[in-house]
Amino acid sequence: VQLQASGGGLVQAGGSLRLSCAASGRSVTSYSMGWFRQAPGKEREFVTAISYRDRSTYYTNSVKGRFTISRDNAKSTVYLQMNSLKPEDTAVYYCAASPWYQLKTETSGYHYWGQGTLVTVSS
Repeated sequence: VQLQASGGGLVQAGGSLRLSCAASGRSVTSYSMGWFRQAPGKEREFVTAISYRDRSTYYTNSVKGRFTISRDNAKSTVYLQMNSLKPEDTAVYYCAASPWYQLKTETSGYHYWGQGTLVTVSS
């Protein structure tokens, strides 16, 4: 599975962005999909994930109510809608694919990774 993340950019605090993650090479209908982010000098952290089985979702506390993950299996694409962005959301965002239907929050739970897209939120 090859993953291509896009949609990052520069936005002011309070603004919105929608990230996309397009999959190719293999169907992602049997993969749960996740988004992680990595800020400069920090470790990569879990943001959100969506199960392939029942589309259940899970969010890290800091983005609950602001971010929404969704998937379109027909397009082999996963989206991350980010609203009410804050400067602390600034990071490179990575999408990843996990073979388990149970949602994983650790990086080891994901077998395939996209290249990342940079999100910068100015204050």
